[in-house]
Amino acid sequence: MTSRILTGDAATWRSRRTGVKWGHYPDDVLPLWVAEMDATPCEPVVEAVSAALRRGDTGYPLGADFVDAAVGYAADTWAWTIDPTRATPVADVMIGLAELVRCVTDPGGPVIVSSPVYNAFFDFVAMTGRRVVDAPLCGGRLDLAALDLTFAEVTAQGGRAAYLLCNPQNPTGTVHTASELAALAGLANRHGVVVIADEIHAPIVHDGPFTPYLSVPGGQQGASFLSASKAWNLAGLKAALAVIGSDARSELAIHEAHTHGASHLGQIAAVAAWTDGRPWLAQVTAEIAENRVLLGRLLAEHLPKIRYAAPAATYLAWLDCRALGLGEDPASVIRERGRVALSSGPTFGDTGRGHVRLNLATSPDIVTEAVRRMAGSLG
Repeated sequence: MTSRILTGDAATWRSRRTGVKWGHYPDDVLPLWVAEMDATPCEPVVEAVSAALRRGDTGYPLGADFVDAAVGYAADTWAWTIDPTRATPVADVMIGLAELVRCVTDPGGPVIVSSPVYNAFFDFVAMTGRRVVDAPLCGGRLDLAALDLTFAEVTAQGGRAAYLLCNPQNPTGTVHTASELAALAGLANRHGVVVIADEIHAPIVHDGPFTPYLSVPGGQQGASFLSASKAWNLAGLKAALAVIGSDARSELAIHEAHTHGASHLGQIAAVAAWTDGRPWLAQVTAEIAENRVLLGRLLAEHLPKIRYAAPAATYLAWLDCRALGLGEDPASVIRERGRVALSSGPTFGDTGRGHVRLNLATSPDIVTEAVRRMAGSLG
C-alpha cells in the first residue's frame, strides 16, 4: 500500500455511527477511547469476507484453516512453534479467558492481575464469581518480588489461583522481556498459579522483540490467547485462538462447547490477515509509530504537565495527568470541558487514578485536534 491507512476526519468516521467508538458519544465529542482503529480496511480481508458472502459461505466454521494460519503466522513472526493439536478457536479472547479462569480457580477464588491493566479483566473476573488481587507494575514493569509475595499469600491455604498476563501490556504498551516472562513462569509454577496470557496486541510492537509467554522456559504450564482482531481492526468479526501449553494441568482445557461462538466470517478474515495482510500491518504499525512521536511533540508544546512515554507496543498511549489537578478521573473532566473522550484511568485499577488512555490509531489530524481541544479547555 502507498496511501495512508489511518486517515479521514471526524465527519467521515462519524457517519459509521453504528459502531461503539463513534456512536457512543454526542457528535461534538471526539472519541479516542475504545481500542479500535480509524483505518482503511485491509484489502485481502475485505476480499476474503466478500467472496465468502458472495458464494454463500456463511455457515458454521470448521476451524482447521484458522488454526493453520495462526500457527504459520506465529512461526514466521516470533519463531514460536505452536502445536496445532493444542490450539482451539474461541469466540474472542475474553470469553475464552473467562472460561479458563472458571476451569482453574474456585468460586470466590483469587485471580491476580498487575495494574494498570486491561480494564475488562476486572469485569470478567467479577462475572466469573472470582475476586481480583492486584500486584501492580513497578515503574511500568512486572514487579517480580510483589508477584512472588502475592502468589505465596493467595495459595497459602492450598486454594487454586490464576494470573492474568497482559502481553504486551494494555494500557501502558510495555513489552515484557523474555527474562521477565521466564521469571514469572518460575514463580507461578513454584506456587501452583496458572498463567493465562492475553496476547491480542502482540502483532503491533514498535520497540521489541515480542516474546510469547508459552515460548519461555516454564511457560508451557500456562495458556495463551491470540487474535487478529486488534492488529487488523476486526473486533466486530469474532474469532480468537486459545493455545494450551504442553505441560498444562488437565483442567486447563477448552471444551467443545466453548468453540461454538467463534464466527466463521471472523475466521476467514483472520486467515486472510495472517497470510496476506502482513504488508497492511507493517504500514499501519509505521503510521502508529509516527503518531506516537506526534503526540509527544504536541503534549510537550501544549500540555507539558502531562507525563507521557511512547508505548513500546499497541496503539494506546498512557498519559499521567496528575499534575493537572483534575482529580482521580481526568477523562471525565476532559470529556466535559474539551469534548474529547478518553478511557478512564481508574478503570484499569487503582494505579490508574489520575491517568487516561488515548487511542493513537487514527489520523494525525484527529490526534492534533484532540490535543488542541484538551489544551484549550484545560488552560
